[in-house]
Order: sequence, then C-alpha cells, then structure tokens
Amino acid sequence: MLRRTILAASRSPKIREAVSTLPVSREVVARFVAGETTEDAVRATRTLVDGGLLVSLDHLGEDTVEPGQADAVTKAYVTLLTTLDDEGLTHGAEVSVKLSAIGQALDRSMCVDNARRIVEAATVAGTTVTLDMEDHTTTDSTLGILAELRADFPGTGAVIQSYLRRSAGDVEDLIRAKARVRLCKGAYKEPESVAYQKRKEVDLSYVRLLVRLMRDGAYPMVATHDPRLVAIASSLARQREQGTYEFQMLYGIRPDEQRRLAAAGNRVRVYTPYGQEWYGYLMRRLAERPANLAFFLRALATTS
Repeated sequence: MLRRTILAASRSPKIREAVSTLPVSREVVARFVAGETTEDAVRATRTLVDGGLLVSLDHLGEDTVEPGQADAVTKAYVTLLTTLDDEGLTHGAEVSVKLSAIGQALDRSMCVDNARRIVEAATVAGTTVTLDMEDHTTTDSTLGILAELRADFPGTGAVIQSYLRRSAGDVEDLIRAKARVRLCKGAYKEPESVAYQKRKEVDLSYVRLLVRLMRDGAYPMVATHDPRLVAIASSLARQREQGTYEFQMLYGIRPDEQRRLAAAGNRVRVYTPYGQEWYGYLMRRLAERPANLAFFLRALATTS
C-alpha cells in the first residue's frame, strides 16, 4: 500500500512542486542526487573516486516525448563523458543510460543512433556504458538494443531485475553473451502476471540469479543495500578473483557500508544521479524500499 502511494505521488504535479520548492526538502534531495549540472556530477565523481569508490553516473530524464529532448539528453551524456576524460576520471567512472530518455518510445532507429553516440563517446573516453532497465513493457526492446550495441561495443552492460518472472531466462542469455550484468531488485510497479509481488519472492529470485552470475557470469554487478544479500554475495564472491565482480549502491544510501566493502578489497560503484529531472528518480527510490523512505524522513526531520 505504501509503495503504491509513493509511486502515485511520483506522478502528482502538486507534490512535485512542493518537494521541488521547499528549501528544507531541497537540502535533503541533495543527499540523494549529486546536483543538476555536469559540473556537479564531475565534482561528486572526484570526491567518490578520491575516496576509493567507483561511480556510475545517470543523467536523469525519462519518458522523452520529443526528438529534441532525446537529442539534448544524448548531448548531455557526450559532454559529461568528454569532461570526465578531460578531468582524468574515466578510470573510475562509467555512465548509466535509460533508453526512454533518448527516444525509445519515439523511434527505435533514433534511439539506437543516440545510444551509439553515447557508447562511442564512452569508448573514446576509455570507459563503458550500462543500459538501465525500466518497466517490463520495455524489456524486450532494451535487450534487443543492447545486443545490437554489444556487437560493436561488447563492454556495454545490462541490468536484470529480480522481481520479473522472466529474469532467469534473460540471465542465461546474458551469461552466454558474456555481458556485464547489474542485478537489482526492481523499482517499478508491475502486475503480478509478470513480477513477483512479495518481498520474500523477490529476494529468493535475487539469490537464484546471483548464484548463477557469480558462478558463470562474466562480470556480476551486485546492486543491493540489503545486508543479507550483501553477505550472501560476499560469500559467493570467494569463488571469484577480486576485480571480476563489484558491488553497487545508490548515492547517499549506506555510505559507511560502501566504504567498508571497498576497504575489504571489493570494487564498489556508487550509482550517482544528477540533472534537473530528479523527482521521479527520488520517488522510485523511496518506493523501492521502506528503509529508504524512513531515511528520507529522518533526514527531513534533522534538516528542519
């Protein structure tokens, strides 16, 4: 019920205006979003990399409805990658891209061209791209575009969501393709016909997929804040060489745990969003896990 309420709020212009304009909430948002500009993203990246962490930058924006918007997001990624290269940061930073932000719902050919522009810029800069997953209606399209890009840029990474019932088959396909795979639980409201609804079912699916990726995956990226799943992943990782997997956590969530894992010799990447379209991202993070909402409300209380 709480999750549905939060997701509904993510589509409310009135609530968005309140969160966007109140100074107190803006200060709290800064704990979860690196900023709105390329300069903000680069500054946050340098701080994290200097602290021994890796970074995946997400230029926030999705559900693009005009070709001009898709082109603007694409250019923003190219600018970001060029700037990271100029600043000597691409050894520790990659980018994550939502295909919906670069025209997926408008025209497939345009979306592929835009994605290719970003992946080419990443290659020139000496880094990689991971294609984010969104709601289940885009999964086939995203995996198809991923395969097309990987034909020329095999380092392009994928995301698998454990709450989708189809994910076991998709993981096997990605293992055979030797793709980098980020495994997360999933943050969109999905029908029971395509997605597990109970937390226990989602977690069990996560563990099953994690076992397969840790055993046979080319490069598992373990995206979770759940202490139980982190512990399981740490145990499974003993069968792999260091540097052949990584943990991923969100910017502003469990930073002490991020540093602890890194200090233990693990590669730890911080998913770092930036840009003006931060509202939808923030609300999904709150809906994804009740602890995130509690953290946000505590931060709001202490800021006020």
